[in-house]
Amino acid sequence: MHEHAEHFMKCAKACADCQLQCDSCFTHCMTLLSEGKKEHAKTAQLCVDCAECCKSCATLCARESPLARLMLESCAKCCDECAAACEKIAGDKHMAACAKSCRDCAKSCREMIQHQAV
Repeated sequence: MHEHAEHFMKCAKACADCQLQCDSCFTHCMTLLSEGKKEHAKTAQLCVDCAECCKSCATLCARESPLARLMLESCAKCCDECAAACEKIAGDKHMAACAKSCRDCAKSCREMIQHQAV
């Protein structure tokens, strides 16, 4: 059982890290929007929504919730969407960091799903 708890905590940390990165990227996008760069509106929305999803997933994983699997599936998909949007903006360090964090989180969620299947 101890190993199972470690997997949950590893995933919870990846989700929490992603939440922080997405919230930071949301703020970055809002700054760009205020400067008139309207192409960041969708990315801002995806980042803030992805952050919420990651926050919920981190919480359920930390609790080893029986509902975690559903949230893991959803979180992985949300992170895929957010990463894809952030990757479209070339040369932006905030966006690149957010995309990487989302890809890492999605991977961790999918690994946790596989671990639960065993």
